[in-house]
Amino acid sequence: MTRWFEKVRRTSRIEEIGEMLDALPHGERVKEVRSMCGATQALLWEMAERTEVTLDDLVPPDVPSLTPVIHYGKNSLPLLSSFEKRFCRPAQQRDPDVLYGYNEGVTRPLVGPGYFMVRATPGNTKGSVVIDYYMTPSEKPVSWPEISTKDSGIPAVVYGFMHDYLRKVSSHVTIGRAFKHHKVTSNYFLLCREDV
Repeated sequence: MTRWFEKVRRTSRIEEIGEMLDALPHGERVKEVRSMCGATQALLWEMAERTEVTLDDLVPPDVPSLTPVIHYGKNSLPLLSSFEKRFCRPAQQRDPDVLYGYNEGVTRPLVGPGYFMVRATPGNTKGSVVIDYYMTPSEKPVSWPEISTKDSGIPAVVYGFMHDYLRKVSSHVTIGRAFKHHKVTSNYFLLCREDV
């Protein structure tokens, strides 16, 4: 277990963890998030049950449309657990209530970019925002890879029929949990947004 597991286990309020993370410079915050093991992530998920994350937490409202915002991730898998989720707002006047995104990391050449759309799910006990792999964006920033589907092969195994629900840990950090075919899994992940 990591030292963060002990910190989280002894803490009764998610706000305390958020304050610790918010006090760190960006590079240190990413390093600490990526040091958290699966057991720590599971504890954070439970602690964050009543938090509310919004689309503005993922892509701040002053970021222009189709401008990427990187979230540095760490999942609970035993190998290849560091990755990025990259988000953006759609072009102006199109889909104002969603974000677009994809997954970046060393596995992308094998599993594809796993494009998704993000929407608010207020009142949902799983989380107030969902990363929806059932949906695929219709556009992307120029720098992102080509949009591809997830209906067959390895991309379908990895990303097909999946929802990732998010809960808030701090102003930069969210905790997520994957649901496949609308059923809960034991897969968690943390995301740390870059400073923008």
